[in-house]
Amino acid sequence: MTTTPIIRIEKANKWFGQFQVLTDVDLEVRPGERIVICGPSGSGKSTLIRCINHLEKIEKGRIEVDGIELSGHQRKSVDAVRREVGMVFQQFNLFPHLTVLQNCTLSPMHSLGIAREQAEETAMKFLKRVRIPEQAQKYPSQLSGGQQQRVAIARALCMNPKIMLFDEPTSALDPEMVKEVLDTMISLAEDGMTMLCVTHEMGFARQVADRVIFMADGRVLEVAPPKTFFGSPQHSKLKAFLGQILNSGEHHPTLQHA
Repeated sequence: MTTTPIIRIEKANKWFGQFQVLTDVDLEVRPGERIVICGPSGSGKSTLIRCINHLEKIEKGRIEVDGIELSGHQRKSVDAVRREVGMVFQQFNLFPHLTVLQNCTLSPMHSLGIAREQAEETAMKFLKRVRIPEQAQKYPSQLSGGQQQRVAIARALCMNPKIMLFDEPTSALDPEMVKEVLDTMISLAEDGMTMLCVTHEMGFARQVADRVIFMADGRVLEVAPPKTFFGSPQHSKLKAFLGQILNSGEHHPTLQHA
């Protein structure tokens, strides 16, 4: 694994009106690294990953993605970064009037100028990758929530990103559908995809993460490998958070002791 960071965040600060949602956040991510970000609601974790592909803009500090510096004034930089970064949201954000295949080919054709035949070939490759190629001609409303989220993952992969961002990808799913999405993400991680995932699935963090980040009140309070993070947490807020979440069942039982 190369030591040159593919993502570098330095002293990132972000406000929503008078409320400061990120305060002096520093983070470096190496290519192929798997990062899980957790913390209580309102801690800034989703805002942080949304800043990485400029869905939100920081007011102070700097963010660099694969050597490209993001700023609010350089549209080309933003477009270049978004070509490098795929994102999967809590709500699947699929176009309801398009088939699964059309959802997956739209961006490659319009943003990258890829011919339809090639785009469809790539889409089918990734639909097979997430184990739902037979759903290609269906519409999102005909799929389960877990299937829709796997389509969303395939759609992001069709842009051949170097980095995948996941913003609580299982939180809108029924419990029985969580494992199929987590299994898909585990498979991606095993392929060496650079991943940042905001989640409460602590079993997933144990199994997949190279490092786990704990955020609270807009700050990064602790960063550690999973064994240390779960085995000997240092910050009092992390200890309280883990005590609460691991006793509440907000993780997938099959992954709990991974």
